[in-house]
Amino acid sequence: MAKLWQGVPGSKAVSLDPDIERFLSSLSVDTRLLDEDLECSAAHAHMLGEQGILSREDSLRLCDELAVMRCEYREGKLVVDPASEDIHSFIEEELVRRLGDTGKEIHAGRSRNDQVAVAFRLHCKRAFAAAQGRTLDCLDALLDLAKGNTSTLMPGYTHLQRAQAVTLAHELMAWCAGLERDYGRFADGQARADECPLGSGALAGSGLPVDREMTAASLGFARPSRNTMDAVADRDFCVEYASAAAMLMTHLSRACEDIALWASSEYGFVCIADSASTGSSIMPQKRNPDPAELLRGKCARVIGDLTSLLALQKGLPYAYNRDLQEDKSLFFDIEDTINASLCAFAALVRAIQPQPEKMLAATRGSFIEATDLAEFLVGRSVPFRSAYQAAKAIVNQCIDRDCQIRDLDGAQIAAAHPSLQDMKFDMEELADYLRPEACVARRIQTGGPAPGKTMEEIDRLRRFVAEERGKTGA
Repeated sequence: MAKLWQGVPGSKAVSLDPDIERFLSSLSVDTRLLDEDLECSAAHAHMLGEQGILSREDSLRLCDELAVMRCEYREGKLVVDPASEDIHSFIEEELVRRLGDTGKEIHAGRSRNDQVAVAFRLHCKRAFAAAQGRTLDCLDALLDLAKGNTSTLMPGYTHLQRAQAVTLAHELMAWCAGLERDYGRFADGQARADECPLGSGALAGSGLPVDREMTAASLGFARPSRNTMDAVADRDFCVEYASAAAMLMTHLSRACEDIALWASSEYGFVCIADSASTGSSIMPQKRNPDPAELLRGKCARVIGDLTSLLALQKGLPYAYNRDLQEDKSLFFDIEDTINASLCAFAALVRAIQPQPEKMLAATRGSFIEATDLAEFLVGRSVPFRSAYQAAKAIVNQCIDRDCQIRDLDGAQIAAAHPSLQDMKFDMEELADYLRPEACVARRIQTGGPAPGKTMEEIDRLRRFVAEERGKTGA
């Protein structure tokens, strides 16, 4: 069939070089937009009838046939002609094949530029919603694990060095904090994507009396786009989705780094159930945290796609340019990657089996109570910097003696620093103050690891997840 942009059928025209034709074709990618394109075409056909641009009869015939095609597509019965230039051309060609001249009326008041823009934007708007729903699934999985581990003591780390006592739930809630922000980024991006480019034409709209408000409303958009040139040039919605996805994947990757470390023999903080770990082809004893490792790798892929989307647009003049054909393959790769990653991460979290004894053992012997020792001294009216120096001197004394702080006596503590001279210390009181449980329990400020505060945050996030599911149906 002749291309939509070719002249009168039968007139002399130079055919495209086959290699050029294959190179230009987007059919293999944009077939994924067929359902949205049929939906948007039906909204356009209905508007043409309502506005008197087409007869009501022809408008109805187009809408009915587009509905039939949509059902056939969903049932796998609609066969896309591989010779079509793109999916948008295929729809018109198919309507002409089925309805004759009536099919030729579908393109009045629109261009392929706004046709692809609206189908792609509608798809992307729904992709935002899907990502939000799967992010809530991950939050659910983390909250389930956190709820049973608000008192499971473990060391927190900075620079991969044991730093201070926390709980497993406190770290899991740190991951939740990132995912909550990710949810917000997808929600914000969806709100900005919620405008309809249909009716913008090639770049300057149409001289026909099209009603853009009508088509926007019928497709569930909040509003038509503000500028017809921007509408066909804009891919911000695509980049915002990619940016939110890249940040999400970075959060998942960091969590997976911790999971992989915790599952190692050197840490032993968790075991990963067989449902989410794999074995070695040669070493029978091994179970590998492959989902965690692959999630780290997928993060790099999404970051690369985001970079490509930004680079793709940086030098484009307004309005539409064929370069933008490349956006969809990048977007679909991101969409598929994060949807699969979110599902895998939720399953991985549900497969985590904490090992509390190993975690508790790691809180001992590495002086992670040293900051609390300094704070104990501050409570005795020692200035913090002096208290810090005294605590450091006490730790060094213990290292020299190969003992723990609780093994010292009051006189040895007092002799560690000039600021402690003449002080008397009840070592039972100090030892009780420095227990990991006590160190954690004192941290009752907002966001702290004390079990009660952690449970408050778990309950808040539970309400957040329930409310958001109620709003979106996710």
